[in-house]
Amino acid sequence: MCRCDRLFEENSINEPRINERIRVPEVRLVGPQGEQVGIVRVEDALRLAVEADLDLVEVAPKAKPPVAKLMDFGKWKYEAAVKARQSKKKQASTTLKEVRFRLKIDTHDYETKTGRAKKFLKSGDKVKAMIQFRGREQQRPELGIQLLEKFAEDVAEYGEVESAPRQDGRNMVMVVGPLRNRRDKKDAKKPSSPQRSGGGSRRDRAAAAAKAAREQQAKDREVKNLVGDAMPEELKKMGSSATSSSQAPKPGPKPRAPRKS
Repeated sequence: MCRCDRLFEENSINEPRINERIRVPEVRLVGPQGEQVGIVRVEDALRLAVEADLDLVEVAPKAKPPVAKLMDFGKWKYEAAVKARQSKKKQASTTLKEVRFRLKIDTHDYETKTGRAKKFLKSGDKVKAMIQFRGREQQRPELGIQLLEKFAEDVAEYGEVESAPRQDGRNMVMVVGPLRNRRDKKDAKKPSSPQRSGGGSRRDRAAAAAKAAREQQAKDREVKNLVGDAMPEELKKMGSSATSSSQAPKPGPKPRAPRKS
């Protein structure tokens, strides 16, 4: 058997059976829009497929009876291939970048590599931080752990540790993954400013109180002017007469009349 025949057989095994390759007496038929037609003979299902210019595809071979659907098999294969490529591309979008350190690394080199790791994490990639030990440095693994923990703290705004530091021969590695909800966590960590019971600052409250006082004074003046203009002359005269009568002297007691003899 040649290689082409073997590939054809493998593809035939992976693909569902269609049309004349469906060798069962009857099937549970499903229409092109997903409607249930019912259990029909396979010859009748094939006839309906030919009349509709579609294919009869066996979608559930292990069912009793098997389930077959009327569809465009070529279109279905194309859409399935597109979905598979998109899924594969989405899985491959997250790559593993590597950043290497020495145990005795200077400040400038450390900051440069940390900045590069932040860019990787911001773009959605994972970062594998690796420390390479030399000679007697392998006897001090705690120094490597301290350096990796410092690195994790410096990139905590963009990533979180997915794999803790571990020894791998002469190297020590740690994996940091991108922080998907970085903005939400940043907002959650930001402390809220305390508010006083009165609301706002002291200056704002004082300005609001002064504004309210000015408005009240203006209303009082307006009411006073309206009342003064609308007061009738009789009330004004009554007020003036009441004032003058209060200032006049009170009359003395009346003299008694003489008795008759």
